[in-house]
Order: sequence, then C-alpha cells, then structure tokens
Amino acid sequence: MRPRLVLIGTGGTIAATAGDARTLTGYLVTQGIEAMLAAIPGARDVADIRCEQPFNVDSRNLGTAQVLRLARLIERHLRAPDVDAVVVTHGTDSLEETAFFLHLTVRSPKPVVLVGAMRPASALSADGPLNLVNALLTAADPASRDRGVLVVLNDCIVAARHAAKRHTTRVDAFGADGTGVLGAVTDGQARYSVRPDLPATAPFALSGLRTLPPVDVILDYQDAPAYPYAAAIQAGSRGLVVAAMGNGSLSPAAVRGCAQAIRRGLVCVRASRVPDGLVTDDAAQAGGSLAAHALNPLQARIALRLALARGMGRAEIDGLLRRL
Repeated sequence: MRPRLVLIGTGGTIAATAGDARTLTGYLVTQGIEAMLAAIPGARDVADIRCEQPFNVDSRNLGTAQVLRLARLIERHLRAPDVDAVVVTHGTDSLEETAFFLHLTVRSPKPVVLVGAMRPASALSADGPLNLVNALLTAADPASRDRGVLVVLNDCIVAARHAAKRHTTRVDAFGADGTGVLGAVTDGQARYSVRPDLPATAPFALSGLRTLPPVDVILDYQDAPAYPYAAAIQAGSRGLVVAAMGNGSLSPAAVRGCAQAIRRGLVCVRASRVPDGLVTDDAAQAGGSLAAHALNPLQARIALRLALARGMGRAEIDGLLRRL
C-alpha cells in the first residue's frame, strides 16, 4: 500500500512569488498548497497525498492562535488510521519556533515533517520544489517513525529540537553540520545516520490549551538598561527570558531587572545569545533566575509559556529546563 500523507500548507517563502526571477527578497505569498504541489513534477508519485490549507501567510505574521490551531490539526490527522504521516510547509522566519512547539506538544510515532524554502517559487534555482519532494519522501519512509518532529531543507534532515535558522539568505540556513542533523535525502531516499535521544512522548498535551501566557525575551549587552524589565512587568508578562552574554552571564542592569521581576512573581530564565553551548547553573550571579541549559532564548520562551500555562511552579520549571 502506498503511504498516505496529509500535506498542510501555511504559507511562507515556499509559497511566494516575485515579479522578477532574480528577485530573492520582497516577494509575496501567492500560492496555495494544491497549486504548489501540482507544479512539481512527480511529487504526487511519492504517496497518496491529501492537502489542507488552514492559513497562507508569511511566517513572521504567525501568532499563538495559529500555531495552536496548526498543532491541533496535525494531532487530529495523526490520530486517523488512514494517515501515515504529516508534512507542513512553513516560512523559515519562524519555522524553528513552530517546530520546537510541535516537538513539545505533538505525541505520535508517525512522522511530522516541516519544510520551507529560502528562495521564492519564482526565483532562478528556487529551492522549494526539491525541498518539498524531499520532505514528502522523508515523511513516507517507515524509517522516519519514532524520530520526533523533523525539519527538511537543503537535503538535510534535522531534529526539530535542534533546528535553528543560522543564515539570513543561504539555502543551507537550516542544514549546517552539528547537533541535530540526523541524516540526508539522497537520490530520492531518506538516509539516517543518527537517531535522536528524545523522550517517547512530548511533555505537554494540547488538551485544554486555549492560549499561552505572555513571556518576553530581553537581549542583554554592555551598558544594557533596566527599563525593559520594568516595561515587561507593567505590560503583564508572566515570565522573562534573558538572551544573556556568554554562559548566561547577566549585566548589572539585568541582575537588577530579574530581581525586580522575581519579586513581582515572574519566572526569569537565563539563556544565551551565543549560538552554541549550554547555560549552566551559577548561583553567584543568577539572582534567582533559572538556567535555560540546552535551550536557546526562543526555545526557552516557548517552554516557559507552556509550563506557565500548565500551572507549573518554579521548581517544576527548573526540572523541565534541565530535561529538555
């Protein structure tokens, strides 16, 4: 029996066009998922594919309501006995955020694959068509089961837990070597070299989640001011993530700001603005903030929002951050 896939279109560069084939920026989302699939020769030969389009937007415009809607849609399809896997087209600007949210919330051994593009469909050497075919091939492959949520771009298969956009325009923006690269799609076949060491189920269930509490990310740097912390408190934030220096090091203003926020009942997490490496515990300068450990600032924000939505206390959140 042929694999049965659901292809969910959400928009992004992969669904965009511009007025000139040399234009790689300044494009608009114009293509629906059905038209996009129909324009790729041989794409429907991979599997039996059913398309769905919950929205069609630039991913910089996505918000909590749409991401929750997408996650519930994916989960509903994964529960269906006549669906073997789900593929999601997504803009790369915020793909890593959606991918990590799905990593924390979607529970299924069936493959979930996110895919995007760095060049619009109208561009010379557009990368979207091959990326999409590779995502379909990856989702259809039985070897992709029980590997967690995946991201496929530029021939690479990346664990959503570790996916991060590391270049603004190159087609290998998500394909850099390092932690999280599980394999590659070569000559029409997914070839894995690594199995991610991930929990069997996502730590958060989607059931009952209607919205997520506000959590802000504040960048720390030399001569950083304290007023962003006061502003976040006044605006009603429930938590703060500091994109700190080095190993989660806080400037004097950040120490004061976190202390003020903690006194007002907010949970503060120290992540790092440095792309790679862990943030370790440092009681001498943490000021009551929690270490993000292996999570970058965007990931720490998503995890903290989910934890707060579930009513987790500081000690529980600390344990969660150590495990993720």
